[in-house]
Amino acid sequence: MWKTVRMSQDGACPGDFMLQNVNCPRVKLGQEFPGVAFRGRLHSLPKLMEITSSSHASHGNHKENSPFLNSSEAGKGGDYYDRNLALFEEELDIRPKVSSLLGKLVNYTNLTQGVKEHEEAESTDGSKKKVSKSPSMGTLMGVYLPCMQNIFGVILFLRLTWMVGMAGVLQSFLIVLLCCCCTMLTTISMSAIATNGVVPAGGSYFMISRSLGPEFGGAVGLCFYLGTTFAGAMYILGAIEILLTYIVPQAAIFHPSGAHDASSAMLNNMRVYGTVFLILMAVVVFVGVKYVNKFASLFLACVVISILSIYAGAIKSIFDPPEFPICMLGNRTLSRDQFDVCAKTIVKDNITVASKLWELFCHSTNLTTENCDEYFLMNNVSEIAGIPGAASGILKDNLWSNYLEKGEILEKAHHPSVDVAGQKNNLHLYVLSDIATSFMVLVGIFFPSVTGIMAGSNRSGDLKDAQKSIPVGTILAIVTTSLVYFSCVLLFGACIEGVVLRDKYGDAVNKNLVVGTLSWPSPWVIVIGSFFSTCGAGLQSLTGAPRLLQAIAKDNIIPFLWVFGHGKANGEPTWALLLTALIAELGILIASLDMVAPILSMFFLMCYLFVNLACAVQTLLRTPNWRPRFKYYHWALSFLGMSICLALMFISSWYYALVAMLIAGMIYKYIEYQGAEKEWGDGIRGLSLSAARYALLRLEEGPPHTKNWRPQLLVLLKLDEDLHVKYPRLLTFASQLKAGKGLTIIGSVIQGNFLETYGEAQAAEQTIKNMMDIEKVKGFCQVVVANKVREGIAHLIQSCGLGGMKHNTVVLGWPYGWRQSEDPRSWKTFIGTVRCTTAAHLALLVPKNVSFYPSNHERYNEGNIDVWWIVHDGGMLMLLPFLLKQHKVWRKCKMRIFTVAQMDDNSIQMKKDLATFLYQLRIEAEVEVVEMHNSDISAYTYERTLMMEQRSQMLRQMRLTKTEREREAQLVKDRHSIARLESLYSDEEDEGDPVPENIQMTWTKEKCDAEKRNRGSAVGSFRDLISIKPNQSNVRRMHTAVKLNEVIVNRSHDARLVLLNMPGPPKNTDGDENYMEFLEVLTEGLERVLLVRGGGREVITIYS
Repeated sequence: MWKTVRMSQDGACPGDFMLQNVNCPRVKLGQEFPGVAFRGRLHSLPKLMEITSSSHASHGNHKENSPFLNSSEAGKGGDYYDRNLALFEEELDIRPKVSSLLGKLVNYTNLTQGVKEHEEAESTDGSKKKVSKSPSMGTLMGVYLPCMQNIFGVILFLRLTWMVGMAGVLQSFLIVLLCCCCTMLTTISMSAIATNGVVPAGGSYFMISRSLGPEFGGAVGLCFYLGTTFAGAMYILGAIEILLTYIVPQAAIFHPSGAHDASSAMLNNMRVYGTVFLILMAVVVFVGVKYVNKFASLFLACVVISILSIYAGAIKSIFDPPEFPICMLGNRTLSRDQFDVCAKTIVKDNITVASKLWELFCHSTNLTTENCDEYFLMNNVSEIAGIPGAASGILKDNLWSNYLEKGEILEKAHHPSVDVAGQKNNLHLYVLSDIATSFMVLVGIFFPSVTGIMAGSNRSGDLKDAQKSIPVGTILAIVTTSLVYFSCVLLFGACIEGVVLRDKYGDAVNKNLVVGTLSWPSPWVIVIGSFFSTCGAGLQSLTGAPRLLQAIAKDNIIPFLWVFGHGKANGEPTWALLLTALIAELGILIASLDMVAPILSMFFLMCYLFVNLACAVQTLLRTPNWRPRFKYYHWALSFLGMSICLALMFISSWYYALVAMLIAGMIYKYIEYQGAEKEWGDGIRGLSLSAARYALLRLEEGPPHTKNWRPQLLVLLKLDEDLHVKYPRLLTFASQLKAGKGLTIIGSVIQGNFLETYGEAQAAEQTIKNMMDIEKVKGFCQVVVANKVREGIAHLIQSCGLGGMKHNTVVLGWPYGWRQSEDPRSWKTFIGTVRCTTAAHLALLVPKNVSFYPSNHERYNEGNIDVWWIVHDGGMLMLLPFLLKQHKVWRKCKMRIFTVAQMDDNSIQMKKDLATFLYQLRIEAEVEVVEMHNSDISAYTYERTLMMEQRSQMLRQMRLTKTEREREAQLVKDRHSIARLESLYSDEEDEGDPVPENIQMTWTKEKCDAEKRNRGSAVGSFRDLISIKPNQSNVRRMHTAVKLNEVIVNRSHDARLVLLNMPGPPKNTDGDENYMEFLEVLTEGLERVLLVRGGGREVITIYS
């Protein structure tokens, strides 16, 4: 079996490859190599030759623009493939064999989150590649349980009972239903995206950015990051609330100085302890994430046990309700922590004495009523059961909402009471509402308890079969948690007294956690369980958020975040963790759980909204790559999910919603203008293509109305030998004329063969694009390779644009130095282009002396734009100055319109008519009519015409003699090219390849005589030049040019820009050179001239 080797260009040995147990000898290029099967000889290649070997080749480094994962030719049986794939062997370096491609796809694995993007998943050095542990997590451990743990959280234990009390069971059902529908629909969209190909670790950020593009991806990724960070702050605040309210109240540092300072003291305690907790958690995360992951199962067990204890307590309450009596004064609920006996008087040693309650309301230990609270005297004190139990029928009282304002006392409806005003200084003895509540407020506070659905997709790198596990696990987790929430709402409403439900901190039940009063066997089960679960959730948020920020920073779409892409040697995001801790500290300084919850609701809702948008866009566009394995999705469901997300944002807090959208919008625009260019095949690009196609098809229906006509430019640029733009001011003029509106195509022609000069064309295109950026020209670039420049320009004029988006105006540079040049190609190309535009019914603009045109940075504070309207060709002359004046360079210039009157015209009436016409066109301009008297043709005109014709004749003779000499030389070199004589004087010669100048000629006697005869005839022809008489038609034309030029220079010599009609080229091509001379005479003495030729249709109208 032959073995083949990989060899470098100079024949050096390729590393450690051995050949038949002999070290690789140094081989020269093109030399036969014995013992090795080669495809022919070694050829000089710019890179290492890839030759298949029976041993595995090392992996290549792959760029993003390669359509394949690997382009190396690793595989077995090299000789077999050499024979059967010989037809493709030259392309195997960019188009790998199917076997090697499939081998790479099968061995493809995800990396752990935040290490590298999937495009760079394979190491550049095969020997250093570590054997990664294959992902082994199933649906239960990898998706279902993490989602459950993330969804169940602090709100369930601390706020759900309060929500049921305030909103009632029915409205609570509606809140839970809205939030769960939102997450379920988002999960369906997410499942479709997650199963559409391999999702590397990176979760929602990766999915959105690759589906909607870097701008949306970055904006939503940062929103998701901020949401996760504030979630960490919320969990820490929840843990502190449980600690200071229910576990160790005596640990409080700040104590209320008065009866009404309790809330501010509590907030300060939360700030101090929250900061301490945050620092401790950040240290734990910094030291090692493995510790967080190890305790994850313990935290999940706490959550599950806590929930089971609620169900157990609810079942037990049917036949044995727990004892939690509530003390009521009239129908008002009293705070139980300040007294022990719920009575006005107590009997002690057979004597009735004042109770603690009497002392609090009457400020005396005896039974005097002088200073007593009137409400206290008029109403009785009674005790009711805090947990009547599921069989008590309390559910019907808790069905309806009971929203309260801030500071309102919790009252039990239909309880006997006398409604009199009490003393305000006794309000602290009652249970009060600490915030104003409404349906909207409760939605914002509850929504964080359904977030966490992304936990499965965030772990996609660790899943055995992510495309199956993510949809199944996440949907099951949402169904489970939704059922738990619905059942808890029902159980709370059926088992617990309404005033206890509305008591947020359990003041009425002796400072017990309200949900704990229902649980079995003890309230401490839930208190301890919820404390550990909230601590665990906070740790996980502080672990996940920095990794998400690191992934965004490594994508390099937001330049100022690059520093957060770095971390410790093992990849831990140190700087990102520091930023996360600082942002979380902002949430902790807010200190109120009820204020932080709506903030993170906004960021999560924004993220979910864009997940739904991504799925809807991809589905509606039907992009070829959109083939999700999860089939139970529909664009209507995604739009419904998107609508619910948007509605929930504005329902919960319209001002937070606006702030979140503003932040996302600012990030979007920042990435759009400053971020790195990324091409991820995203849906927004597809949406743009779809919209463009729709618009183009609509435009195809017919030509634009005169009211909608604007110049759609094709600017023909000339490039020098180094492929630099010769006259960049043409682009400046185009940008000033367009001001970013309409279509601009920049075209150029490179002479040569397309196969040979393709690279040159690409380089030219890039040069032009760079120049377009500098000159702020918004448009497209097209470079054509053609054998002849004239043909290339004709192709551009015919084929540029698409459908209705085609150019209607050509901008062409003036051929400077055409008089001095012996080569007539430049002006012949110019006239040929003028004829092409006329034939195609396109308008033509020729800026003469374009180098003197102003740059975009100049400003004309005064001056005139003069229009010389000699013949009417559609109104282009009127429209162009108006468009130019839209640009800041020309804005302050005034417009003057001159027209020419002949002897038989009424110049006064012409001026009136022109002023009326301009008034109806809504164009402000001064009007002047210039009278041109019939005068005899001057001697100057005659001389000028004569000189022109003599010069033309002389150049023609010189070209002929030169051509004869060169052809003679060619015939000497090649005796067999008789056929070439046929085209000796053909016009095609002007466009042909130039003949080498220095030619060795062999002279014979006959040739010498022939040369003398030629010289003699040339001398004779030069004598004829002196006696030539000018053509009368040319004299007439020269007369017009001279007279018009005199008038124009006289009136417009100081104008900033002169626009005038461009006469058409002669029908007879013999007069082309004279035509150029006429144009030169017409524009002589003017600094900046724009020659305008209409396209044969009206472009301006007086009608609205």
